[in-house]
Amino acid sequence: MRKSLWITLAVVVCAAAAVGVAVGANGGRNDKTFEYAVGLWGDLPYSAAQEAVIPNLLADINNQELAFTVNDGDLKQGSGSPCDDALYVRALGWLNSLDRPAAFTPGDNDWTDCDRASNGNFDSRERLDREREIFFSTNQTLGRHTLTQEVQTAPECLNAAGVLVPCVENRRWTYHGVTYATLNIQGSCNNLCDTNRQHVGDSGDPEEWAARNQADIDWLDQTFAQARANGSAAIMLISQADPGFDLSDATRAPLRDPKTLAETDSHGGAQDGYVAFLTRLRSLVVQFEKPVAYVHGDSHYFRVDHPLQDSTGRRVQNFTRVETFGDNQLPAGNTNDVQWLKALVDPSSRDVFAFQAQIVPQNWTATP
Repeated sequence: MRKSLWITLAVVVCAAAAVGVAVGANGGRNDKTFEYAVGLWGDLPYSAAQEAVIPNLLADINNQELAFTVNDGDLKQGSGSPCDDALYVRALGWLNSLDRPAAFTPGDNDWTDCDRASNGNFDSRERLDREREIFFSTNQTLGRHTLTQEVQTAPECLNAAGVLVPCVENRRWTYHGVTYATLNIQGSCNNLCDTNRQHVGDSGDPEEWAARNQADIDWLDQTFAQARANGSAAIMLISQADPGFDLSDATRAPLRDPKTLAETDSHGGAQDGYVAFLTRLRSLVVQFEKPVAYVHGDSHYFRVDHPLQDSTGRRVQNFTRVETFGDNQLPAGNTNDVQWLKALVDPSSRDVFAFQAQIVPQNWTATP
């Protein structure tokens, strides 16, 4: 009898350990069974070879039991590829091939970088207008099954004509006690550097940035307020940009003073497109006191960590950064990073979220 009991206990312990490592702080324990899973992906494809194996990734996602998926933008590489409507139609087909609801937020390679000569000399604002028409014309997600989302309908974003219009790409929904929101926050200085609308210089589009940045901060404020009002166990935010959080790695993200959050590299000062958003985000995360996950692409390095510090230098442990796979198309023909993440969610557990890399067997080649 005693031997049987110990075997049973061992099986239970092993099963609990296999679930995944959670990240955050909420209730008293972390031994709950995860209630549902969410698929996360983006920054793909960056080459013809990667494009050829996207169907493998989509099939792998469809073979999983997921509540919904979110793509964090960048539908192609940043240069040397046209930003024409065919790009958007291709991506729309991929997103609509997913069985479960498929949310999406734009990336800088989809619109802010489209004014580069190698991408076709488009007007970046016009390309964002077009994305709004193609991907965000209703309050539903994409996918074979859809999910109703709350839409930012206040006219706060500038279109190509210089008129304030709703930032309809910013979305929010609550699922089983957790609040989710997408925000249009971009790489390349959040549109404050790189080629401008006149296709010369490095000034970006300050007027567009100012309007959208305020809209993002408003949407962020409303998201935290709604989460508090609803008693949400956690918040997940999804955008494209890696804004940088500290001084750790200039090859991946902007460098910033972790206490002030001010950018310290060559794009600091007037070209820092993130400091106002980050400062507000940190304040809201600290006040919320429950788990907050910020999911992004942009810097092309899969990781899950706790990079945010408060103004005194203490780690903000209820904030988790999650970066999806993407890019890394070199050497030629490489598809090893055409992968996705699974977020395991249990609103009743202390940490709410756990994250697992999902490696698609057909997309991975053993390295020497």
